[in-house]
Amino acid sequence: MVLRAFAPSGPDRGLQEPPGGRPGRRRTATGPWWKPDAASDPWRDPHSPAGLGPPAVYDEDEQVGPLVLDARGRTKVRVRDLSIRLSALILLAVLLVGAIGGAVGWFLTRQAAETPLLAPGTQLSQVDPGITRRPGSVADIAAKIMPAVVSIEVRVGNSGATGSGVVVDGGKGYIVTNNHVVSGADGNADAEIRAVFSDGSGSAARIVGRDPASDVAVIKVEKPGLVTASLGKSDDVVVGDPVVAIGSPLGLAGTVTSGIVSALDRPVRLSGEGSDTNAVISAIQTDAPINPGNSGGALVDASGAVIGINTAIASLGGNGTTGGSIGLGFAIPIDTVRDIAEQLISTGKAVHAALGVNTRSVTDGARDGALVLNVEPGGAGAKAGIREQDVVIAVDDQAVGSSEELTVAIDAHKPGDTVTLEVVRGGSSQKLQATLDQA
Repeated sequence: MVLRAFAPSGPDRGLQEPPGGRPGRRRTATGPWWKPDAASDPWRDPHSPAGLGPPAVYDEDEQVGPLVLDARGRTKVRVRDLSIRLSALILLAVLLVGAIGGAVGWFLTRQAAETPLLAPGTQLSQVDPGITRRPGSVADIAAKIMPAVVSIEVRVGNSGATGSGVVVDGGKGYIVTNNHVVSGADGNADAEIRAVFSDGSGSAARIVGRDPASDVAVIKVEKPGLVTASLGKSDDVVVGDPVVAIGSPLGLAGTVTSGIVSALDRPVRLSGEGSDTNAVISAIQTDAPINPGNSGGALVDASGAVIGINTAIASLGGNGTTGGSIGLGFAIPIDTVRDIAEQLISTGKAVHAALGVNTRSVTDGARDGALVLNVEPGGAGAKAGIREQDVVIAVDDQAVGSSEELTVAIDAHKPGDTVTLEVVRGGSSQKLQATLDQA
């Protein structure tokens, strides 16, 4: 197409003579610029035919130098042909720049004088204004209840133990704690009980009364002006309420931990090591970290009111007095503590309702209950017609699924109350009326 577009028109082909011009003088073989191949050389013979040949082909390997042409006529750099001198020059430039930079840095450090290590009168910056602690925060709750929580140190001979307590009557010096904290010192002339307060002062304490059946005890100090804790109502507590635990875990007085109420009315059997405690309580369960030494301390709600007395923990080792916290702590509800403490302060002892039977937890796969192992002669259970091998499954129409639940259900009543028991005997259930005795 290109040849057709640019070829001369007419019958004549080749470059031809210039239009209107006269033919030039014909060259002869004897001319100085004439060669034998002149007839076929288009640059010498204007009458030679015109035509387009194939594009030039370049072999990169045959080209010399770092700049070469590829098959399409484009220029490219061939690194292998770079001059050794150029490479050496670049390397020397890099080394020179590095050396100059190092020299400048060395010179500046040598010229800068070292500052003194000490700077008298230095004052560091601080945040202004300070952190705001809103009412109801953990810090606010702790500030309210901390002065009313004490550490209790018990020493019997060469051995000692620590626990916690809560001041329930600051005017008269009454402090509530756990029975298993002070039981080892009761009746021992060599024993010493000491209460240490939040301000670091201490005072000797005496046992007012103990109740192994609820693990509650009251001690008394002769120290005026004590801060009295605000006691709440455990019946108003619901699962999920925020709580704060305060006590002396592992002997670390004034320790504050926080969490929530994990469960309510949890039947828990207590067995204080080295004490006569053998209680079953309907506990408040919390995930606030509680450790040995927290026993007798306060479990407080968001208003700063005590809703329970910390008493036990669940541990993987199975020992609730020496294991570490795994987020399962238990507290005696303050409603129960208040009732027992008032009895101990008034009479030195507390009374409980009793059914007069010993049981253990059983299940048949479909229904749980408390299997009666023996019946106390003349007791409330015997008078009601309860027999050995009966399985108690309900008290006052509330299901009983274990021996602990039966104990808690009976203890919720007073001596002389009448309760309706549902028992399974011989494959069928029946209801019995029992009037509770005093334990």
